[in-house]
Amino acid sequence: MAETENKKPSETDTKKTENKSDKPVKKPTVPKPKKVYEGEPIIKFDNVSKVYTLYRSSREQFAALFYQSKKLHKHKALDGISFEIHKGESVAIIGKNGAGKSTVLKMITGVAFPTDGTVSVKGRVAALLELTAGFAPDMTGRENIYFKGYVLGMKESEIKNIEPKVIEFADLGEYIDQPVRTYSSGMKMRLGFAININTEPDILVVDEALSVGDAAFKKKCKKRIKEMIKQDITVLYVSHSKDIADICDRAIYLQKGKIIFDGTMEETLKKYPEFAR
Repeated sequence: MAETENKKPSETDTKKTENKSDKPVKKPTVPKPKKVYEGEPIIKFDNVSKVYTLYRSSREQFAALFYQSKKLHKHKALDGISFEIHKGESVAIIGKNGAGKSTVLKMITGVAFPTDGTVSVKGRVAALLELTAGFAPDMTGRENIYFKGYVLGMKESEIKNIEPKVIEFADLGEYIDQPVRTYSSGMKMRLGFAININTEPDILVVDEALSVGDAAFKKKCKKRIKEMIKQDITVLYVSHSKDIADICDRAIYLQKGKIIFDGTMEETLKKYPEFAR
């Protein structure tokens, strides 16, 4: 008859049990809590629509100055969108080409105005859109720092204060005192980027601007933008690259002029992972 007595656990069995219990337990991933911003928004779009008239020729455009033809083709770039952005937020504006991203940026920078609805923007805006636009070609890089500063409404004392910071960041060496017409397109972009991020803005608008320069300069630009976010500067960033996930906490997804999603970057990448590729 087989023995039915309880056997003492062997040393091997004890080790197996110990090893099993020693394995680290994987903790569930806890999503980052959504930041809460107080006070009035620094940017507010209230039921904003924008309609562009598309002309087939310059003659048709000239005729439209005197009478409105019903045959003119209208394009609705924005269709009743509403959102608020607070001081210190970093927001990505995403969507396919033609979604209305550029129109939103133009309204924030004061280049375009809504057909319907209201847009409210508080504070100084620095826009990294057309980085090479607005330079006086026969003036030196140093003189263009002052020229651009005056255009942005800065006082001479303010421009003098940022001048060494711009020169250091642009890192153009002796070319800073050469006419801008002698610059390569990359050098102009470096100077444009350096001027705009050092104007001490309340709102920084970036539209694919991190395509400038070499890899080292791109890294330098991203680092500076992150520093600005820590200083409570509001950043709006339009990009089709994974840079949005590194810099922004929130995303507004536009499609055919409408907002189809507005949430944290974490939520956005789960729902639309293609924007992190």
